[in-house]
Amino acid sequence: MSNQPNYIQNLRTSKGAQRKFFGVGIRLVIAVILIIFSIFPVLWMISASLSPTGTLATQSLIPKNPGFGNYLTLVRMDQFPFWNWLLNSLKIASITSVTSLAITTLAGYAFSRFRFRGRQTMLKAILLINTFPSLLALVATFLMVSQMGDVLQYKGQDIIGLDNHFTLILVYLGGSMGINIWLMKGYLDTIPRDIDESAMVEGASYWQIFTMLILPLLRPMLVVIAIINFIGTYGEFVLARVLLRSNETYTLMVGLQIFAGAQFQQRWGVFAAGALMGALPIIIIYLVLQDHIVSGLTQGAVKG
Repeated sequence: MSNQPNYIQNLRTSKGAQRKFFGVGIRLVIAVILIIFSIFPVLWMISASLSPTGTLATQSLIPKNPGFGNYLTLVRMDQFPFWNWLLNSLKIASITSVTSLAITTLAGYAFSRFRFRGRQTMLKAILLINTFPSLLALVATFLMVSQMGDVLQYKGQDIIGLDNHFTLILVYLGGSMGINIWLMKGYLDTIPRDIDESAMVEGASYWQIFTMLILPLLRPMLVVIAIINFIGTYGEFVLARVLLRSNETYTLMVGLQIFAGAQFQQRWGVFAAGALMGALPIIIIYLVLQDHIVSGLTQGAVKG
């Protein structure tokens, strides 16, 4: 009778260990399935880029006679300037990301720290506008840009018009700042106002408070917003396809669509090679800034 409580306790411990082991096993199985589900398309793209057939009809995960012919074809084709497309995408995404980040940060600081007439109305309007898909304004954007190109010209060239990178950047800026202003304002609201008041007592101006005190505290969120803007602009296709017309001004996404959407000759192998090479800048950014990304998302979640 004296050993029965120990037996029951050991039995409960054994059952608890079994449940824990079973739960860990289930999580591992789910994790493996999700990893396979995520990696399989990438492996298929790598296989297609190494396959000499250039078609998906006979494509297999392990291609026959693999080689780098598709990569060589991609970088050597004069009628399809891959490097020019890549530079266009990097230029547009970088300028859009930096400019949007600067405007977003200043606007978020103003909405968070200042109290002025129409503040709540403007915030609600920004949120309301962002609830509508950008595709709804595609036709209106195209007509507006084409008509402005007939008016805004300098030395015979359109300042704002079709087939213009500056125009595309302006359109991207209008679509990216709305939700980012709300994100930045929400993050700024979590920073104590005591910092501002203490600096004001010492005679600091609003600009000095913003640049010397507030801005360093925003670094994790600045990195996250900048990367989100860069990736979203870098991979955008619809607006770039509508507003850009010439082969030299195409972005990478629009240029690669030529290989996949050709009417008589679809070069899927070349397309896969270009897609993998085009993904390298995003991979490098994640590897270099992964610590800032994790800290920014974590701090934002905790503070929110």
